[in-house]
Amino acid sequence: MPVRIIESKDNARLKVLRKALAQPPHAGEGLVAIEGPHLVFEALSAGLKVETVFVAREFPALLDLLRLPEEVDVLQLPRKHLESALSTEAPQPIVALVRPPHWDWEDLLGTRRRDVPLVLVLAALQDPGNLGTILRSAEAFGCTGIIALPGTVSPWNPKALRATAGSAFRLPFLQVSADEWIPRLHGGGLSIWSTAAHNATHASTAALAKPVAIIIGNEGSGVPSEIAARADGTLTIPTPGPVESLNAAVAASILLYEAARQREMSPARRRPTGGRR
Repeated sequence: MPVRIIESKDNARLKVLRKALAQPPHAGEGLVAIEGPHLVFEALSAGLKVETVFVAREFPALLDLLRLPEEVDVLQLPRKHLESALSTEAPQPIVALVRPPHWDWEDLLGTRRRDVPLVLVLAALQDPGNLGTILRSAEAFGCTGIIALPGTVSPWNPKALRATAGSAFRLPFLQVSADEWIPRLHGGGLSIWSTAAHNATHASTAALAKPVAIIIGNEGSGVPSEIAARADGTLTIPTPGPVESLNAAVAASILLYEAARQREMSPARRRPTGGRR
């Protein structure tokens, strides 16, 4: 595997890296910057195309551990030049530019795998750490995909990516317009549940083993009223303590766990045929 040595912090590929970090692309577009050996390994394992790898010359052994494909463009440079492109508090000595996965509605609804759809809809979720945690929980609990409505942070935000621990490379994720998602979900036979802190159906009594989509709202204002009004029902998580509401990532994780629990107990674990139930 050829390795090119660069000495200038103004190298053209470093400029591409800086842009990818500063302006994360929409899902399926552009180049994504990923930082650290773990994420590079996860991207390779997920079959993503790794175009360029930047490695600090003080850590050449990392290349042997990752076993990069021969066609990857590998650049070795002084650590200080690599860190000049990164904004993390503890910069990693290896970074890569990769092509993000491309997902479609069939991936999101689990059609190809004949899974019972379990979809999260993120309504203007803005904290990248919350998004990353939600993606990781979503993969853990069998969510078939994530829909991001306008105003939701990119899954390729560096902080979000670190929090996903690689789930972003494997979990279908679509960024869609405000008008597209409800017809798509209803057409796929899904019931749509909004979420609220009070005056709603307890999650444990809702039929979450069926094809469902669950809306998670903005950290500060919750689910917008115009979106909640178009849902088929509203879920709440009973909280006997005095806390008024839960963090968005915590609420999403609890609801995903409840859906997974119900599905584990359900006698019908396969995707149903026919229309919406």
